[in-house]
Amino acid sequence: MTDFKKLIASFAECDCGVQHRCDIKDIRVGSGLVREVGRILQENDFPQKLLLVADRNTIRAAEGIVESLQGFEVEQYIYEDLRVATFDDVRLVESYFDRVDGVLAVGTGSIHDPCRMACARQKKPLALFGTAPSMDGFASYNAPLVDGNFKTSPPAKCPEIIIADTKILAESPKALKSAGFGDMVSKYVALIDWQVSHLVTGEHYCEKVAGLTRYATDNLMRMADKITLSDEEAAGAVFESLLMTGIAMAFTQTSRPASGTEHIMAHYWECLELLEGKIPNYHGEDVGVTTLINLKFYNELIKKESIRTHKEINDWDEILSVYGPLAEEVRKINSPDTITDEIDPEKLVELWPEIVKIVQSVPSYEECLAAMKKAGCKTTIEEVGKGSEFVAKSFLYHPYMRRRLSLRRLANMID
Repeated sequence: MTDFKKLIASFAECDCGVQHRCDIKDIRVGSGLVREVGRILQENDFPQKLLLVADRNTIRAAEGIVESLQGFEVEQYIYEDLRVATFDDVRLVESYFDRVDGVLAVGTGSIHDPCRMACARQKKPLALFGTAPSMDGFASYNAPLVDGNFKTSPPAKCPEIIIADTKILAESPKALKSAGFGDMVSKYVALIDWQVSHLVTGEHYCEKVAGLTRYATDNLMRMADKITLSDEEAAGAVFESLLMTGIAMAFTQTSRPASGTEHIMAHYWECLELLEGKIPNYHGEDVGVTTLINLKFYNELIKKESIRTHKEINDWDEILSVYGPLAEEVRKINSPDTITDEIDPEKLVELWPEIVKIVQSVPSYEECLAAMKKAGCKTTIEEVGKGSEFVAKSFLYHPYMRRRLSLRRLANMID
């Protein structure tokens, strides 16, 4: 197992000049830990009055966790099945804070995210027991939540304690394990976008933090053929890799090290589906496919030996019409100016050879596609239930959902 305390400490004095903070006190990943949760919480002086939040699936997977909490006063809130976390869920968790002093989230993603924001807002300790290696937000300081059908990433907190039982991770549904792999492959696009933005605009970029994400992703790519096996070692490795990218996000206080245009495009899909009353796919499923779409586009784009550029031209009436009820939020994000306004088109021409090298520094579309197939991931728009017209429109308009520069957005300035 990775020595996470040593890893976190190694970033204390970074040459990038930014103080990298991660408030995790303890991380335990091992076999049979579900029955040790209470003891681990006690060792870390976790409050005795706690709220356990789970859904029927995660509490069933974590059989024995309640019995391990001897000596704690435990209140429970068990969802039937929480797939989409909203601000209402944040308020629900907060409603218990008049009688509990800490939260134990059992499950990842939608269970964990509202707990992270509620505990951040009310300054309460948080512990996570992960039941599947399906996403990477365990340690980040932002929580993806839906607010009026618009998916945002407001400030949250990372847990003080993270625990995972490799037996439970290994037996988690194959679809969740594959989704976790898809979420990890997306880091290659995220790293391209972060580095390109740094090159073009001077946005802060830390080579050491980016290197942590790259190490975790490369390590997992080598295990693609083991992802769906009921193998404790493989499941633990996936969880640790996802945890590393979460720590990388904690270090920068942004999602930059792990989220680029591919995540924005997946959020676009989710928001538009929510407007239609649809429950989105597992996060990593959609992100895996949007990663392939954008990586293929980047690989084609850099075949240009030279480029001609212009200022970005935006038809805002058309852009906002696509977003429908979400248009006002998109307008706010792009007002009073838009993120490309200050970029000199000639600078892109000058920097093009370096941008090409950045894209070439990560595995190609073909390599990522092959690895995802080995890992049992969904790789086509048909497999994630998306129509070609919808996907084409999302490719054009998703960058306006976030005030974040990407190579996909810069491509609007290239002839």
